[in-house]
Amino acid sequence: MPTSYDVLIIGSGQAGNPLATAFSKAGRTVALVEENHLGGSCINYGCSPTKALLASAERAHQLRTASEYGMADVEPQIDFRAVIARKDTLVKHSREGVRHNLEEEQTGITVLHGHAAFTGPRTMQVQLVGGKTREIEAPLIFLNTGTRAALPELEGLADVPYLTTTELLDLRELPEHLLILGGGYIGLEFGQMFRRFGSQVTIIESHRNLLEREDDDVCAAMQEMLEAEGIEFVLGAKARRVTRNAEGQITLSAHTRTGERRLRGTHLLVATGRVPNSDKLGLKTVGIKTDEKGYIQVNSRLETAAKGVYALGDVHGGPQFTHISYDDYRVVRDGLLHGKWRSAKQRPLPYTVFTEPQLGRIGLNEQQAKEQGIEYRVGKMPVRTIGRARETGRETGFWKVLVDKQDRVLGAAILGAEGGEIMTMFQLVMMGRLTYPQLQNMIIAHPTWAEGLNNVFSKLQ
Repeated sequence: MPTSYDVLIIGSGQAGNPLATAFSKAGRTVALVEENHLGGSCINYGCSPTKALLASAERAHQLRTASEYGMADVEPQIDFRAVIARKDTLVKHSREGVRHNLEEEQTGITVLHGHAAFTGPRTMQVQLVGGKTREIEAPLIFLNTGTRAALPELEGLADVPYLTTTELLDLRELPEHLLILGGGYIGLEFGQMFRRFGSQVTIIESHRNLLEREDDDVCAAMQEMLEAEGIEFVLGAKARRVTRNAEGQITLSAHTRTGERRLRGTHLLVATGRVPNSDKLGLKTVGIKTDEKGYIQVNSRLETAAKGVYALGDVHGGPQFTHISYDDYRVVRDGLLHGKWRSAKQRPLPYTVFTEPQLGRIGLNEQQAKEQGIEYRVGKMPVRTIGRARETGRETGFWKVLVDKQDRVLGAAILGAEGGEIMTMFQLVMMGRLTYPQLQNMIIAHPTWAEGLNNVFSKLQ
């Protein structure tokens, strides 16, 4: 006979964990099933470990460029195993924190390790680690199973020891020459990281620009910034074949606008996107629909076609960011526990590319404004014009803002030091519906990065 719970959550990511806690505090019994490590992608192979490694890479870069600040340059001796060990310590601490919260701090939560699949409406079978199975039923089921690395149809890939981001995070030796297939934000962050650790890096991208969501000027500036650090880009390249010789050298053949290129390296990172972990959940058993890529289809309340079954986080498609997954939790928490529903289809999308300097983005860019037929003016200001930039020597990049006919901010792209933090200031401005003259006349402490809010709008055209 099935074991009954009030709530069944599949996946312990950034939506599943807090939801389990919220229902537990509301007096509901909760079963949470996790197939891999507790904490989901962010803690285990996403945000936390990559940002920890980026911090080490930035420190190495500071040593190499110390002469810019009146000190002798130092070529850092990279102890890559120690770098990875620092990352592992942070990940372990986060995992233990999640486990402590779910298993010790809360009452009414049962954590199960295994794989779950539907066997009928509101019923799932869990294949536990160790071989046993359990049948669980619940009136509310939440699918928070995330995504995994997408693999391109590339001849020879199965015969080459390629890396996804998950495997790359666990390397113990620094690559001599890292080939990165994919020029999205993941490829750029890892590219700069390993270049600063001392690897040669080549990034191969099928589109003519990096970062397909961004305007051309942002893409060009990002490319120029990374090329200045020694990263090679091969854009508009269709990867056709990959091989590995007896000495371990990897060769990637790609068709480009200038002809066939043969790119050689010691390691290959595949960073060509993600696919949802929806294919082994038994969705057809209960009539849950997916799109052509396998992402679970949901309504504005994140409910699937099966009543009482919700999909949270990356598995339902759309922007794949931790903060969006966490907001999914808030949407269903407020709706189901407090009767206050809001649409998950209409919300702001802030995000940051954690290169150094960062790219912070909120709202519309120029291309999106044109596609939507919105009249706008654009202001663009070099970072070097901000006093704080000159004083700290962090002058790379620019601020770009769009305003509408009512003088309100439509969007911003901040490519520069603390880009993500500054972008959030613009997000607050947009939420408060302030007009740009209010920002121009606001008294802002000197010397701060925020002073750019006084000045960027003087560039409006």
